Amino acid sequence: MHHSLAILGFGYTAKFFLPLAEQHYAQVFASSRDPDRHLLGLRKEQRIKFDFTQPETWPLLPPAIDLLWCFPAVPIELVQQFAETAALRSRRLVVLGSTSAYDDGPSTEYPPPWIDETATIDSRKPRVQGEELLRTSYGAITLRVSGIYGPRRNPIDWIRTGRVGRSQKFVNLIHVEDLAATCLAALRQGEQGEIYNVSDGTPRTWEEICRTVERRWAVRSSVSPEPQPMGKRIANQRMCELLKTDGVSLRYEDLYHALAQIQEASLNVAEPLR
Repeated sequence: MHHSLAILGFGYTAKFFLPLAEQHYAQVFASSRDPDRHLLGLRKEQRIKFDFTQPETWPLLPPAIDLLWCFPAVPIELVQQFAETAALRSRRLVVLGSTSAYDDGPSTEYPPPWIDETATIDSRKPRVQGEELLRTSYGAITLRVSGIYGPRRNPIDWIRTGRVGRSQKFVNLIHVEDLAATCLAALRQGEQGEIYNVSDGTPRTWEEICRTVERRWAVRSSVSPEPQPMGKRIANQRMCELLKTDGVSLRYEDLYHALAQIQEASLNVAEPLR
């Protein structure tokens, strides 16, 4: 672990990770294609112009710093070129992947079997190819992340707007604050070349979630119009062990408790005290 860190791709997760990282790193940088426009909330010395598709921006990354990679690792040819140019073997590198890497396969078993980090992946997917190159050849720590939710990314809104509907499909979720803590734990404690599933450990069906949301928050849901796949059930034991090694644990194991907090916070914002 170095004294400095750069976040490659400053999206939703990175915004929650940054203040946590600043408690443990002497200096934290964030990157953007247009940093003076998109990173206005950061000090100027923290902003880095970085565009993965423009190799001329790569040397702007400071040497000998840790990296959190927050965008899909594609195409693989560019991933390899960047890995060599940025000397990734000499850095601590954590890559945010997705549980979609796991092969759904033809199984009709229901509920679907639990999936841990040894499960078969779909190597035909370009993103999986890039992640595996970084992991196996450059020692990257890969986080296979479930569906991310949190403030301003509220599953209740997904149901209200019809983005999701009632079905027997299993879904795995992780609160963005728990994901941020896992990113830090992986940088500090993770083993190079290892994989960690990131999930709250309680797969639920959209049927259950929609029914509970309707009962507790009076938000009506619709039935999914198309047949849905069975989904996955993601095991998170390895992630929990990683967090424990870093002296923390999951804060949001209970989805509905987390949703209640998000709802309360959003109401407070919508109705400020006079």
